[in-house]
Amino acid sequence: MIDKLLAWWRNRPLTAPIPDGVWQRVVGSLPFLAALSAEEQARLRRLAREFLSKKEFTPVGGVVLNDEMCVSIAAQGCLPILELGLDYYRGWVGMIVYPDEFVIPRSIEDEFGVVHEYDERASGEAWSGGPLLISWRDAQMAGSGYNVVIHEFAHKLDMLSGEADGVPPLPAGLPRAEWEGVLLAAYEDFAARVEAVRDNVAELPFDAYAAENRGEFFAVMSEAFFETPLVLRAEYPALYAQLTAFYRQNPAARSAASASGTASDCAYN
Repeated sequence: MIDKLLAWWRNRPLTAPIPDGVWQRVVGSLPFLAALSAEEQARLRRLAREFLSKKEFTPVGGVVLNDEMCVSIAAQGCLPILELGLDYYRGWVGMIVYPDEFVIPRSIEDEFGVVHEYDERASGEAWSGGPLLISWRDAQMAGSGYNVVIHEFAHKLDMLSGEADGVPPLPAGLPRAEWEGVLLAAYEDFAARVEAVRDNVAELPFDAYAAENRGEFFAVMSEAFFETPLVLRAEYPALYAQLTAFYRQNPAARSAASASGTASDCAYN
């Protein structure tokens, strides 16, 4: 199945659309995609199609990929660049999909120069200049505030300006000092909240992993921006405004419109 699918993607005309049934099932399974306007969904569909034509999916660990899995990953991964363009994912081609969490060998040098090696279990990983790794089991948890696909693609955006430090390439009119000031204030506040409820992180509005460092904070807040935007806007309005300026989207307006049964084609309402 996967051989036929990938051969189709690579050999079809670039204008060939994603099949209607596949697209409708993917969008219908993900509330944050269903909340997009018809015009936004159409553009996301074209962007996902182009992404699939340029990236290479590799299944490992016994996972069997099918068309809906590939389209789901592509659609979620392309949502952050809906208003930015596919060039923001330049410099890499590999998408490696595992069935579940996977092990990554790590090494760290301590203050005495001794290197310690260990294995870390992960649900996703973004390598600078290299592939993006995803656990399909975790990818299926999308829709309630946890989104490993958006998380790892946010790291890819962050890495465009160097290391994953929470500062992606910023648009004109958004000074780095202003971005860092807002990001750092929110990060330090959230880290303090994590420490205060260390034994009961379920009380937190976002994944406690966001307190790991600024890069992880940006990635987790990007998940929240697209999946639970009303929560993020309520908790950290200044950060929400910064992310709105960076991504050029306003998911909170979409959520409000979806809840009221109305639709809007404007990304900045």
